[in-house]
Amino acid sequence: MASPRELVEFIAKSLVDDPSQVQVSEIQGETSIIIELRVGPEDMGRVIGRGGRTANAMRSLVRVLAAKQGKRIALEII
Repeated sequence: MASPRELVEFIAKSLVDDPSQVQVSEIQGETSIIIELRVGPEDMGRVIGRGGRTANAMRSLVRVLAAKQGKRIALEII
C-alpha cells in the first residue's frame, strides 16, 4: 500500500506541466500527519482546481488512506 505522501506526489506530478517543481514533505506527529505540497506558481491553479475541487478530492483520498492506518492527516498546499 502506498503512503499518503507518495499518493499526493503521484497525483500532483500527474496534474502539473512541470513535475520537477513538485515538492512533498511530511511532518509526523503522534497521531497525525501533515503533508505539505509545493508546486510552481504557474501550476498552482491546476492543483487547486476550479473552486478547490481538485484539492478537496486529494484531501479526501489521503484522509481515507490515513484512516486505514489509524491516523489523522492534513494536506496543505503552499
